[in-house]
Amino acid sequence: MNSIGKQVLNALKNEISELDYSRYIKQLQFNEEQSKSNLAVYNAPNALIANWIRTKYADKIAHLFEVNTNIKPTVIISVLTASTASSTPNAPVVVPERTITSLLNPSYTFQNFVVGGSNNFAYIAAKNVSEKPGMVYNPLFIYGGVGLGKTHLMHAVGNVMAAQGKTVIYTSVEQFLNDFSRHLSNRTMDRFKDKYRKCDLLLIDDIQFLSGKNQIQEEFFHTFEALRNENKQIIITSDKKPKQIGGLEERLKSRFEWGLVADIQPPELETKIEIIKKKCEINRVKLDREVINYVATIIENNTREIEGILSKLNAYSQLMGVDITIEFARNVLKEQMAEKRSNITIDLIMDTVAKELNVKTSEIRSKSRNSNIVYARRIAIYLSRSLTPNSMPQLAQYFGMKDHTAVSHTMKKIQELMKNDEDFKIKVEELSNKVSMVTSQ
Repeated sequence: MNSIGKQVLNALKNEISELDYSRYIKQLQFNEEQSKSNLAVYNAPNALIANWIRTKYADKIAHLFEVNTNIKPTVIISVLTASTASSTPNAPVVVPERTITSLLNPSYTFQNFVVGGSNNFAYIAAKNVSEKPGMVYNPLFIYGGVGLGKTHLMHAVGNVMAAQGKTVIYTSVEQFLNDFSRHLSNRTMDRFKDKYRKCDLLLIDDIQFLSGKNQIQEEFFHTFEALRNENKQIIITSDKKPKQIGGLEERLKSRFEWGLVADIQPPELETKIEIIKKKCEINRVKLDREVINYVATIIENNTREIEGILSKLNAYSQLMGVDITIEFARNVLKEQMAEKRSNITIDLIMDTVAKELNVKTSEIRSKSRNSNIVYARRIAIYLSRSLTPNSMPQLAQYFGMKDHTAVSHTMKKIQELMKNDEDFKIKVEELSNKVSMVTSQ
């Protein structure tokens, strides 16, 4: 008879794509020895697969356990390393008993966080909080767009405190609301309050979803007050700063600003490159510099996209038995880029180039020989030829050039520069992706 862990995976097979199951879920091993009624432990062969399943299907797996056993366990997807495999078969990463319910991602550490100009302030603030919880910046409120590292920093603090034996609770607003509703219906609110008001660290994601939910706002307010009065640390994330969250009580907004409000901006190109290098190192994916630079230019501001791209490149490489070269990467990701590049116009390219290079569109179309304007003009012509169906005569007319031979000369000049100057090539490809990003929004 199959164990409950295997039964759950078989049930999951019927609810997801065949590709996801064969490529990822099928590689999981259920660890019966380490699992308990309220804890389901699976081992994955590497961090890439573990992170992917943890992000996409851990909640679904927990739900299927609940359907089969009436108990919704914490699901842990751990990596089976060579050292643990040789000593203890199927041994997962050790999780302190008191922090099992926190659902912390063990790969989200300060060591694995790539620091750049866009996130340095939030990183330093989180590090200080991990060293002096409840004493500085309480609450710590981190805001920014999707996939910029807010949850990573939050978990990094949690992992530091969990390693010290502290009780850490990580939850989203949706989970907090569901927990509240369940305990309210079961008349077990004392257990709810014990859980959330007696922890050492409360991490709550996506606080903006409290908007308009008055009853849960009331409960969260009292939870917040109870923790802060006991000098227990609170870390909150949002997609916007407290004052900009509509439908939120003023008393909550003011309390969110009592500690420190830190923002994370979209990463600059150099930071994207370093993030990709770090992800490759963690997930044991081999990419050369040219491929890394290419991936950095095609990802949008959401750095979570990197995981998906690396997973796709790695899977195709293994299935086809070939190395990941720049030609291979372009071919595998061509459909992804084609979707982004539909509906691109010369005007859109002009607006993007002008904004990014700090010149005016009128200057790009002028006869000016100013070096900055010539630089922008060449790039605009190159992108217009590469990303739109316009012919060289049409481009010559648009840019006020003598004839199509002038466009041809510019294309050759840009191609030569890209061949001999790696930094210039990266800049052109980054601008190309920014144009594509605008059309996909």
